Amino acid sequence: MTAFDVIVVGLGAAGASTAHTLAKRGLHVLGVDQFAPPHALGSSHGGSRIIREAYFEGSDYVPLVRRAYELWEELERESGAKLLTPTGGLTIGRPDGALVAGALRSARVHEISHELLDAKDILRLFPDFRPESHMVAVHERRAGVLDPEACVAASIAQAAKHGAEIRTGERVLDWCATDAGATVHVAGSRISAGSLVLAAGAWLPSLQGGADLGLWVERQVMHWFAPVQARAPGPVTVWELAPDRLIYTTPDLGEGSKIAIHHSGSAVSPDSIRRQVDASEVEEIEHIVTRYIPGLEPHVLRSATCMYTNTPDQHFLIDRHPLHGNVVIASACSGHGFKFAPAVGELAARLATDAAARTPDLFAVRRI
Repeated sequence: MTAFDVIVVGLGAAGASTAHTLAKRGLHVLGVDQFAPPHALGSSHGGSRIIREAYFEGSDYVPLVRRAYELWEELERESGAKLLTPTGGLTIGRPDGALVAGALRSARVHEISHELLDAKDILRLFPDFRPESHMVAVHERRAGVLDPEACVAASIAQAAKHGAEIRTGERVLDWCATDAGATVHVAGSRISAGSLVLAAGAWLPSLQGGADLGLWVERQVMHWFAPVQARAPGPVTVWELAPDRLIYTTPDLGEGSKIAIHHSGSAVSPDSIRRQVDASEVEEIEHIVTRYIPGLEPHVLRSATCMYTNTPDQHFLIDRHPLHGNVVIASACSGHGFKFAPAVGELAARLATDAAARTPDLFAVRRI
């Protein structure tokens, strides 16, 4: 039985960042994943992820995303990899809608540089988009695109560089914990550590360790479209087409512009998710593109699936396990967590190694 300081289960965005943070601090770390990250079987893939600062989901997220910006830039310097492409961003919807009102609230509370554009401004400045006449946009220039596969690969490589042991192709079947430490069961062997971080994403519901955390996994579909004409990449966008109906887009950086409907999927098991994309799903997104984004050809180039691991209130779950103080849960991010990954990893690492550390109330397990 090999003893580590910390075992990290799952090496997607949150887990890879946690392992990197811990190893960089000189701890003896094991990172284990049932696949070989970066891969396209979970949530940390798809060629692009949005990073934005005027956070409509809540102004309490803004300090965390600001820290994430710093850490992504630090990882770029350490790894030499290009991870973040600034593009600017638009949050588009009704002035009184949850999306625009929330983005404006965050921008004003945290003094984020922004402009409020009306529909005519959007058409003039961004002719690829066709908003409805009542729509407005919060324009923030610092928003951009992260390359998820490159981010995960860089985090894992840097973790290994700092001494972490990385094991892929090994599935954690179960785990147990006592006051003395935690043990994971992997393919016939048991491995011990002082503490354990569960960052298994869509596989977290099967690793709850006797707790009911209210987690559920949602199938999501992403689509790519070709631009009508070549031009410099436009902004990332989030649109509120109707209450509780959001889409997001990332610009064409060489493989087409990515578009998806946010929180539109059904509950699934990660081991039996339907990967095939139906014709009705393609038709739905093509209709949206035809109506709102005339700068793109109206026919899907390709589609792919991913998964959201959702909490009941769609805020993150980054906290110690309710039954075991030396077990940390990190990665139930409800479909909006990738941009925060290095800051989540930093928080998870602190919770796993510092008994006095506390998580923000927004992410605490006691609210579930």
